[in-house]
Amino acid sequence: MTYGFEDLVAEGEAVPVEGWDFSWFNGRATEERPPWGYARMMGDRMGGVACALDIETGGGEILATVPRPRKLLVATESWLPNVTVARQKLAPLGAHVVAVADAPSLPFVASAFDLVVSRHPVVVLWDEIARVLRPGGTYLSQQIGAGTNRELTDFMMSPQPVNQRRSVESLRAAAEDAGLEVADLQSCALRVEFYDVAAVVYFLRKVHWTVPDFSVQKYSRRLRAMHELIQTEGVFVSTAQRVLFEARKPR
Repeated sequence: MTYGFEDLVAEGEAVPVEGWDFSWFNGRATEERPPWGYARMMGDRMGGVACALDIETGGGEILATVPRPRKLLVATESWLPNVTVARQKLAPLGAHVVAVADAPSLPFVASAFDLVVSRHPVVVLWDEIARVLRPGGTYLSQQIGAGTNRELTDFMMSPQPVNQRRSVESLRAAAEDAGLEVADLQSCALRVEFYDVAAVVYFLRKVHWTVPDFSVQKYSRRLRAMHELIQTEGVFVSTAQRVLFEARKPR
């Protein structure tokens, strides 16, 4: 069955956005995976520590893949619908999910954790991360790089300046300013493909910083143009930027 523009937009607008489960995109959008395998790396690091913290856990989907629970496993999340999802998802690990704003601080005592991890954090509290890490502790993160999905942003909003706050150079400088020693820093560009406008709508609702003021009503003309492009070309291609970051607190 072929769906029209209005049907596809309505479908993309109706999908729940809680958590970070992207399985709804199967067959409708794809994104290449980074070469380093963040979830595997996180699981390996977790295997050697007693106390760990996951910042901005979302629905706990990545943290739930840890093969063995820690003595103390804590996760933070700011969006209340995600907090509920994460608590259910992480209950088998005995993890404590703390509802807390992304800024300005972390509600933990100094030197509380051997390992701090975070996948795609919206805010990186470098000084706070350094504070809650024990001497010799590690911060491991997969971050959104500068200019991620700029093709999609520019299509919807017209060309926008790239915020260099998330550049590799800026991340390194911020970590070092907080007193952390950078151990590994890699970046990659990943091909993203959207096969219908429903996937675009859902993506822009879920990954809301791509078009910060997005609504179907406000961007209806650009969505229709996107629909017509996909109908003609079969796909809309964008590029995701990812950064792997690992740093240690000096002993």
